[in-house]
Amino acid sequence: MKTFSVTEGCVNHISGQEQSKCQLQVLGAMLMSSPNYIQYHGLLLPPDAHSKESLEYAQNFSVDDTDVFAVTYPKSGTIWMQEILPLVLNGGDLTPINTIPNWDRVPWLEEKRLEQIVDQLKSPRALVTHFPFNLMPPSFHTSKAKVIYVMRNPKDILVSSYYFHQMATFLDDPGTFDEFIDKFLEGRVLFGKWTDHVKSWRRAKLGDRIMFITYEDMVQDLPASIRRISDFLCCNLSEEVIQNIAKCCSFKKMKTNPLSNFSLVSKEYMNNDKSPFLRKGTTGDWKNHFDSQQLTRFESVIHKELEGEDFSLPWSLE
Repeated sequence: MKTFSVTEGCVNHISGQEQSKCQLQVLGAMLMSSPNYIQYHGLLLPPDAHSKESLEYAQNFSVDDTDVFAVTYPKSGTIWMQEILPLVLNGGDLTPINTIPNWDRVPWLEEKRLEQIVDQLKSPRALVTHFPFNLMPPSFHTSKAKVIYVMRNPKDILVSSYYFHQMATFLDDPGTFDEFIDKFLEGRVLFGKWTDHVKSWRRAKLGDRIMFITYEDMVQDLPASIRRISDFLCCNLSEEVIQNIAKCCSFKKMKTNPLSNFSLVSKEYMNNDKSPFLRKGTTGDWKNHFDSQQLTRFESVIHKELEGEDFSLPWSLE
């Protein structure tokens, strides 16, 4: 298992209290048996996409005022935002989704690839990240960069993540669905607990720099969601352009686009025969997987960990 030391796992710009929490997270994570992962800030990350150098590069990254970050917990709509954002920012030109793989058109802040292609990104730059708020680079906090935070029902996230672990050879075997529920609730999955991630960004004091949207909103009415994104980014897109972006960024279109569906990735890393990377793109699939006892256990933990927060979830967990 690859690990970083506590000092490497805690960035300098967070408070002493947050550093103490970070140290506890790291120490706790070191007790986990996850041989396929590196550990950073107590979070598990796959080494195929991350390294000590890429994470240091992320912390030293120079954020521009015009940058736009799509922030997600894994399996919450990241790929969808990589499809939508370039088209919104360039006025509806479809060239990016037809010529550039999604990991290059909207790269991850924390992954190895960013340093290689950052000079190719045109302003305004669109990036994605799975980082919690406290791990964003110092330059982000002093910039005017905007954030679109995409939330998704955690039960659907868990189901999607379970299938992803089955097809991604660089991830640990998920075990049974029941075992994976425990891993998810305990944070023994990529980027830790869902509740910690959501709380970190809902507590962020970013004012009009941040917009919250749900995966469910996008499924229900994609044009309306794109209109919200366009307005937030002051892009002033016409209704015709919005409708065309929605048509070209539908889940059905993404699923058949090799530049978006990860079919270009070798089976050595992702075996689409086991489960497609873009699987269903629906809401409520959790109902086909949870039994009543699992549901009670899951909801009890989530409710307890969100108790006392000054925000409410945009959907019921029941």
